[in-house]
Amino acid sequence: MKNILLLILFTVSLVSCKNNNKSTENVNQNQSISIGNLSTAEKIANASGYKNWKDVSEIAFTFNVNRGDNHFYRAWTWNPKSGDVTMTSANDTISYNRSQLDSLNFETDAAFINDKYWLLTPFQLKWDENITISEKKNIVAPISKDTLKQITIVYGSEGGYTPGDAYDFFYDEDFKIREWNYRKGNADTPSLSTTWEDYENFNGIEIAKTYKDSTGGFKLYFTDISVKK
Repeated sequence: MKNILLLILFTVSLVSCKNNNKSTENVNQNQSISIGNLSTAEKIANASGYKNWKDVSEIAFTFNVNRGDNHFYRAWTWNPKSGDVTMTSANDTISYNRSQLDSLNFETDAAFINDKYWLLTPFQLKWDENITISEKKNIVAPISKDTLKQITIVYGSEGGYTPGDAYDFFYDEDFKIREWNYRKGNADTPSLSTTWEDYENFNGIEIAKTYKDSTGGFKLYFTDISVKK
C-alpha cells in the first residue's frame, strides 16, 4: 500500500495547472482560429486537433502507470461543457462538478487535473494562464537524442497545485511533441523525462497514448479512450 500511495503522490505532483473554478478548457471555444501569425504553442495545439475541441461533449479515458512492479490506474469520464467529472479507481467511484469544488473533492480534482494534463498537454498550452514561454531550435532531445525544436513553459509562483514547475517540450517539424522534461520547481535537472508515443486520432483529437522513460522502469499510458461530439 505504501508503494501505491507514493505512486499516486508522484503522478499527482506532475501537474502545474491553475486551480480555480473557471473552466479555461471551455473559454472562447467558439472563437475562430486565425491562420496567420500563430504562435508555436498554438501550432502545437492545432497539430493535435484543437480546432475540434469545441465540439467535444464527453471524453473518457483510463490513466495507467507502471512503475517497477506496481500498476496504478484511474478511469475518468468528463463533460467539458458542463464540468461534470466521474472518477473510478480500484477503491472508489466519485462524481462531482468542477464549478463546485470543496474540501470533499479537492484531492479528486487534483488527480483529474494531473491525468487530464498528461492526456491533453498540447491543449494546455492554449488553456493555461500565468505561464512564461521560451523557445529554442536544434536541441538534442533527452532520450532519443534526435535534434528537435524546444518550447519551455514555466508556471507562475502562485496558484495551482504545484506552482513554479517547468516543462520542456521537444517537437518535430509537424509540431508533434515527441519527448518532454518535467522540472519540479523549475530546477535545472529534470525530475522526469519521457517519450511521447503511439499517437492516435479519436474523433478529430490526436492523443499520444504512451510515455516511457529512458530506463524502462516507468511507463504511463492511456486505455479506453473515447471522444464524443
